[in-house]
Amino acid sequence: MTPISIIIPCYNGAATLARALRSCLAQPEAAQIIVVDDGSTDTSADLAAHYGNLDPRVCLLRMPHNGGPARARNWGAMHAAHGLLAFLDADDEYLPGALAAASVFLAQNPQDVSVRLDVDYTDFPAELTGHSDFAMHAATLSNTVPSSLIIRRAAYAALGGFPMDDAFRRLGGEDGAFSWALRELFGNRRLTDAKRVRMHYHAGIHAERYFRVALGMQIPNPADVADAFRFSRQFVETARAGIEQLRTASVTPKPS
Repeated sequence: MTPISIIIPCYNGAATLARALRSCLAQPEAAQIIVVDDGSTDTSADLAAHYGNLDPRVCLLRMPHNGGPARARNWGAMHAAHGLLAFLDADDEYLPGALAAASVFLAQNPQDVSVRLDVDYTDFPAELTGHSDFAMHAATLSNTVPSSLIIRRAAYAALGGFPMDDAFRRLGGEDGAFSWALRELFGNRRLTDAKRVRMHYHAGIHAERYFRVALGMQIPNPADVADAFRFSRQFVETARAGIEQLRTASVTPKPS
């Protein structure tokens, strides 16, 4: 069993955080569960502290002010104690055996730096889930949402973590940019034999906007699309340059 550090960014997520934490605690591979409170004004931090008192695997980090999920994830990853990182949003949950499947895959495939879990989109509007193209776009989204990702810490660091440009806070899509870089530089394989992450619908969820745009039910602002693509491509190229520097660097052992 390979230990995994789970990072949960949380901004005013008290209504769902307990469900997310319980799903983590049920995973034997969850050796560390880091809740990063991102400037919440509700009881999220108190709830995380309560679970920390119940189980030492749960620890709380507090951001000084709301900085967005990318900053929260990156800050949490800096405090991770284990070689595998998982990212779970505070309104999602792992299904039984989720991290075991990821751990086994990465142990059996040492050449892979990450693996994705398939996502079950629960209680989404019927007009979306009933569409003939929903399954295709659901698979695409499963390749980008942070809750589906388990990644080796070294690869995460080499990519630079999630991009923190202010444009992504406005537009969303930092997870898409990270996934683009991951796919281009290392590959982005996904386990498709079972659903292992559950994303619960709530009004205003980013996934709903994605599905409505992908299914032709909503027209995005062309300027926003251009900005998102530009910043994503910039992140990919920066990550590519960093990886190339690492590949060409020579490691000189220190004299004993």
